[in-house]
Amino acid sequence: MMTEDAMAAVLAVRNKEAEIVGVVDSANRTDAAVDIRRLGEAIHFLANAPILGYDVRAAMVVYGDLGTSTLRARDCEQLWAKYGKALLAI
Repeated sequence: MMTEDAMAAVLAVRNKEAEIVGVVDSANRTDAAVDIRRLGEAIHFLANAPILGYDVRAAMVVYGDLGTSTLRARDCEQLWAKYGKALLAI
């Protein structure tokens, strides 16, 4: 579970470039090509991906400088529940 400070730090950098890796299309069991460019969009996608038929158990969002922690699906769900559409604001 992310701390309040950690979640606020992610919100502050929601417009940084991000990449999602490890998403599997459950229908055909292949790696899904996810074209996401911003962190907020990546969090939105990963938080809602299971509803759309994606397996996100191994997924993570990579962003920021080398050494920045990655976000897992559970982190994205927590962030989306707290901030919602504010993550998509530019």
